[in-house]
Amino acid sequence: MSVRVRNFESGKLKLNDSQGNPIEIAAVVVWRVIDTAEAIFEVDDYEEFVTIQTESALRNLSTSYPYEPHENQSLSLRSNPAEIAQALREKIQDRLEEAGVNVIEARISHLAYAPEIAHAMLRRQQAAAVIAARTQIVAGAVGMVRMALEQLKEENIVELDEERKAAMVGNLLTVLCSEEGAKPVLNTGSLYS
Repeated sequence: MSVRVRNFESGKLKLNDSQGNPIEIAAVVVWRVIDTAEAIFEVDDYEEFVTIQTESALRNLSTSYPYEPHENQSLSLRSNPAEIAQALREKIQDRLEEAGVNVIEARISHLAYAPEIAHAMLRRQQAAAVIAARTQIVAGAVGMVRMALEQLKEENIVELDEERKAAMVGNLLTVLCSEEGAKPVLNTGSLYS
């Protein structure tokens, strides 16, 4: 029996994450036998035992975490690789302890949404990114409008009544939040005519 360091790569397993989304996941495990007596006498075939227990731990891990984080969730399979690798190593080690096997490292080698939902989830990720960008743009534009109004007032450049302030705010927000460059319009009349 060899006590050298070995690698095992699981096949791609099709499972559900903690939110029921179908995913594909695979892992690489680096391990070695540290107690040859336990490896021989406690299990029928320690190599097969490593394979089965790794896949079992991987199944358990995938149902414990979401693929990606959602509101008020701290860990996810995709966003926290170091923490997930540590959790996977611990889950596998717990299962292999009785076989005299030490898990040196375990990490996810493949992670993807299952093909049947991959396109829809990509669109969802893109929509979330657009919303986040728009939120930041609007927050910045509101801050710039507030600053412009305060500066106009402080420097007595022009005094605006509430209706003109509203018109100016609308125009500035349109210019600052628009995806295209602003096209100026000359107003030669009064706002009140």
